[in-house]
Amino acid sequence: MTTVERTQVFLLPDLGEGLSEAEIVEWRVAVGDIVTVDQSVVEVETAKAVVDVPCPYAGRVVTLHGAAGEVRPVGQPLITIAPLDGGDEPAGHATYREEERAGSGNVLIGYGTGHGTTTRRRRRPRLTVAPEPADTAPTGAVAGGPTGDPAPSPSALVISPIVRRLAREHGVDLGTVRGTGPGGVIRRADVEAALAAPAARLAAVPDPHVALAPTGDGDVIVPLTGVRKVIADKLSRSRREIPEVTIWVDVDATGLLETRAAINAATPDAPVSILALLARICLSGLRRFPQLNARVDTEGQRIVQSAGVHLGIAAQTDRGLLVPVLRDAQRLTTAELAAELAATTAAARAGSLPPARLTGGTFTLNNYGVFGVDGSTPIINHPEAALLGVGRIVDKPWVVDGQLAVRKVTQLSLTFDHRVCDGGVAGGFLRHVADCVERPVLLIAAV
Repeated sequence: MTTVERTQVFLLPDLGEGLSEAEIVEWRVAVGDIVTVDQSVVEVETAKAVVDVPCPYAGRVVTLHGAAGEVRPVGQPLITIAPLDGGDEPAGHATYREEERAGSGNVLIGYGTGHGTTTRRRRRPRLTVAPEPADTAPTGAVAGGPTGDPAPSPSALVISPIVRRLAREHGVDLGTVRGTGPGGVIRRADVEAALAAPAARLAAVPDPHVALAPTGDGDVIVPLTGVRKVIADKLSRSRREIPEVTIWVDVDATGLLETRAAINAATPDAPVSILALLARICLSGLRRFPQLNARVDTEGQRIVQSAGVHLGIAAQTDRGLLVPVLRDAQRLTTAELAAELAATTAAARAGSLPPARLTGGTFTLNNYGVFGVDGSTPIINHPEAALLGVGRIVDKPWVVDGQLAVRKVTQLSLTFDHRVCDGGVAGGFLRHVADCVERPVLLIAAV
């Protein structure tokens, strides 16, 4: 059997619900390199996250299918591996054949790279980055590479095409950016820091890959791709399919703030956020009104009420609005909710959440008050049936026991799918939430 016949082709695996393609961000290996089972060979960006992809085969890299910046469909070739001959086997790889026979124990978003039960720890390969030479261009030509990137200086180290694209779209000269990554590599945060600097030049450079012409001087063309495209598609589908209704109520949140202060004074090492208390209140309301913890199966012509509450938390990130999900949130204590919320939102903003953490929600909590607004009529996160929105908490005049007082007031809004319930259920849920915000002691009575 020839070497060509013995090669193994690794296809881009299924990266999660609804994801049919991924953009190659960075190859971790090159043609000729030797890889082991479960070694990360490429970093890809899906519409939901940036993930490392492990290879289930050991051997020598023969072909890399696709270049950085190229979009590959799921199920298409990603990398071709040829087995090593005995004489080619380097030190440290003596057991690669045993690993390959045993199979990989690695799983990527439900995709197993083998059938064995190996649990060996995957080692991240070292990446050596060499300085990029400055681009040259004829007189009168635009300096930069074939994609129109601003030409970096000889010392500018850039790995990720996402960083290049960000710099290109905002007209940032990478040669003037100080890299804080390993070896001086310029990271996304470095470009964003340059944009935030007072002297930053914010005139965007049109993307040459976008087949759109500016309608006037200074127009900025933003491609509808990646996360932004997924958000647009999902919200459009929600508006097309869901007959949504929004109801709202103003509430006195003074008691909620006092309760939070008391909890944090008693447990300073495990502080509880207002968002965590609101999540606990929502879970109490969904226990009373499970009709809202549901989705409509249009094909089966039925309403499916979920046994567990998979709570989505709307989080604004530099990649767009994401809704990470806390699975079976009803099983968590208030302290556990606070810890999970803090860790999950931080991971979402860092772009380190796997795609599976961004799907499967049954109810969403949206704290848009952090943007300084009082109210909203949010669009339901399809295919869920309801979303609770919380506005900013501000001082307002309020009548307490017949007397006018200054209280901490917020507005709660509930947007719900009118197919899953009528106004009585939706109003009952919102009233229960409002009552618990005003008198948190009711949470104890409801347990």
